[in-house]
Amino acid sequence: MSTADIVLLIVAAAMAGWVDAVVGGGGLVLIPAMLIAYPGLPTATALGTNKFAAVFGTASAAVAYARKVRLDARTLAPVFVLAVLSSGAGAYVASRLPTEAFTPIVLGLLVAVGIFVVCKPDFGSATLQTRSRTSKLVGLLVAGVVVAFYDGVMGPGTGTFLIITLTALVGTGFLESSARAKVINTGTNLGALVVFGLGGHILWLLGLGLAVANIAGAQVGAHMALGRGSSFVRWVLLAVVLVMVGKLSYDLITD
Repeated sequence: MSTADIVLLIVAAAMAGWVDAVVGGGGLVLIPAMLIAYPGLPTATALGTNKFAAVFGTASAAVAYARKVRLDARTLAPVFVLAVLSSGAGAYVASRLPTEAFTPIVLGLLVAVGIFVVCKPDFGSATLQTRSRTSKLVGLLVAGVVVAFYDGVMGPGTGTFLIITLTALVGTGFLESSARAKVINTGTNLGALVVFGLGGHILWLLGLGLAVANIAGAQVGAHMALGRGSSFVRWVLLAVVLVMVGKLSYDLITD
């Protein structure tokens, strides 16, 4: 691998960490970069190595958020465990089913999310919106089971889906949702990482170097989100949704 390829991967890992720390979706940056640097790299190995880097970056962002945003450990702990198990199950399914079948569904969901956020400018702006106990429970289950399973199967935009789920159903603002999403996303990364690791789909040495860059980017992203608030998170979320819609649409057309 050339020096240019190494620089590309380090920059991509840092950018991925920044995006993940704010709204999620860092895999859309790092995975293509790895496939460019390693043209013959199996997709499963790219996914596994990305998870190895991402779990460190996301965990470091979760710690940064926890210092400024109040997190209910008693609520998040069981959701974290569910996320680990559900993501692991999704990764196991991904090794046996073509993930391309999920692309149209995810694309439709992303378009709906983008339209909803644009049409509801006050969505996610409040610190805490009133939600019923049932709505909160459903939101936490969707985050810890459905979105986590999706992360294991496919992955792109997991953090974004977590933020939207927590904001819409649990009633937290974008900033608080992003903080909680980091904790849950750490669990989803960990669950999938175990499965990919057992399958031999991780380049450990490369992943370690990318993890360092990912942590650096995640720290910058987390501090920017904390300093600029929910409005900043909202605009970055819309930008990431737009990029993901374009990427998945391209994949759908060219396949």
